[in-house]
Amino acid sequence: MNTTKHIAILGGSGKLGRYMVADALTQGYQVTVVCRPQSVKKLDPWKGQIEILAARTDDRAVLQTLLPKVDAVLTVLAPWGVNGYASNTAQAVLDFAPLDARLIFSCGWHITLDGQDQYSKGLTLFVAIFGRLARWLRFVDLDDQVRATDTIFATDRKWTVVRGSDLEEGESEGLPIWSEHVGDQKIAHNRLRRIDFAKFMVAAIKNDSLIKTAPAIASCCIEPLPKQI
Repeated sequence: MNTTKHIAILGGSGKLGRYMVADALTQGYQVTVVCRPQSVKKLDPWKGQIEILAARTDDRAVLQTLLPKVDAVLTVLAPWGVNGYASNTAQAVLDFAPLDARLIFSCGWHITLDGQDQYSKGLTLFVAIFGRLARWLRFVDLDDQVRATDTIFATDRKWTVVRGSDLEEGESEGLPIWSEHVGDQKIAHNRLRRIDFAKFMVAAIKNDSLIKTAPAIASCCIEPLPKQI
């Protein structure tokens, strides 16, 4: 039986992270958020409801103190910069979270667990070109996210790596559907509300069937729901 009570959200001040904070509180979890000092103000709507640690998500000193106290860790695995931000974050989570903790990570569709994903030529070309350009500009290192997830996949921990499709804003359409592989026809519409990505992350904490899987998720609605006026 899953008895999770206290969760850490690493990268909780971003758009996805804030949706996770809101949903986790609705589910009754005690929430501690780690976010960059310059982003703390983004969490003002939940002041007094959550604990906030102003630090980078790869700050080993902060995570070494926090993570042994939690039952689950939700990590926005962001590949910012070219200094191993994603891989250092993942390694810190693996090093300091309790052995029985649920570890949920977010990433993009370009990550593959078993090499059986089938990518469109457009996505393959975009990842190749954007990845090189972004690294040259020292903005993002997509390869670092690959290294991070490869490290996670190699462990015997209770991990789930959630791979999101093209994200959009809007009201929730419901819990996303998922497949083991990109290229599955049921997720070919390749669209997902960011709020529902967050809901899937939080729901994964109690879904033991997702342990050691890398679900590729997409909206449960093939066509967008009408926008509310």
